[in-house]
Amino acid sequence: MSHKKIVLIGGGTGSFALLSSLKNYTKNITGLVNMADDGGSTGILRDELGVLPPGDVRQCLVALSESSKTRDLFNYRFGEGSFKGHSFGNLFISAMEKMTNNFSEAVELASETLRITGQVLPITTEKSELVMTDTDGKITKKQFTIGNMDFAGKKRPNIALDPPGKILPEARDAIIDADVVVIAPGNLYGSLAPALVVDGVGEALAKTKAKVVYVCNLVTKPKQTDDFKVHDYASEIERFIGLPVLDYVIYNTDNPTQEILKKYASDDEFIVEVDKKALKKAHYQSIGRDLIDEQPARFDKNDAIASKRSLIRHNGDEVSKILTTL
Repeated sequence: MSHKKIVLIGGGTGSFALLSSLKNYTKNITGLVNMADDGGSTGILRDELGVLPPGDVRQCLVALSESSKTRDLFNYRFGEGSFKGHSFGNLFISAMEKMTNNFSEAVELASETLRITGQVLPITTEKSELVMTDTDGKITKKQFTIGNMDFAGKKRPNIALDPPGKILPEARDAIIDADVVVIAPGNLYGSLAPALVVDGVGEALAKTKAKVVYVCNLVTKPKQTDDFKVHDYASEIERFIGLPVLDYVIYNTDNPTQEILKKYASDDEFIVEVDKKALKKAHYQSIGRDLIDEQPARFDKNDAIASKRSLIRHNGDEVSKILTTL
């Protein structure tokens, strides 16, 4: 078991996969979660109750939980009635926020209930909306819309929060004190950007003495990252941050089964390719390994946005081994 302090930045299924394995390699884990989510159950709760988004926080909490029954409870989604599509965990966190008027306190109570390893923190507690400005100056709002829209050839748009979020002091301290800071795989514009553009995140990543690592996505996203190679993803990550802070980029060298490849190709999603010459010229070190989990992800039939989630997953154990030996 490693004693390294590892901080993971992201949210959603990419963070879930890594945190689920990392807890078996170190107990000093902090998950920092983007707070721009507005899809599915989370979006309804934000609109109807005015709460901060619980969904990605719930996923990270569940990933770090040591209680299997409570983990299943927090993940349970109602299949009918007025609660249809909502997970119990989302309702729990939102109810606590309404009761205490303090989202961080709600997350703390959920952490205790789930008996998690490490801690999960919102990267900001300001109520912000994700905003994208494309190369023609057109403005698009809402995280779920941006994360799943067609960029129509106008790649590398400007991403911001409105109003600008400010990093939670505890989140900043976690980054500064870490041994390794990991930027998780995930939806580049809908999941990672809204965490990295938070005011103060770039400054903290520049100041920390930790090794800053990006775990690159496995497949491209149609109409957004078509033809992106590993170094293109890393370039976008540093553009969001505003500084060349990466020390390492971890990428996949494996191929999934033909069945999975066909499924992805039918949706115009393809394995992220590697340009080794570009990586050799980069200021960061690159680490290539076979990182595909042989078991495709499964989603709850009551998850309203399951069709937007990726089936292919990183092998969390392999990634964790690399992270804890850097």
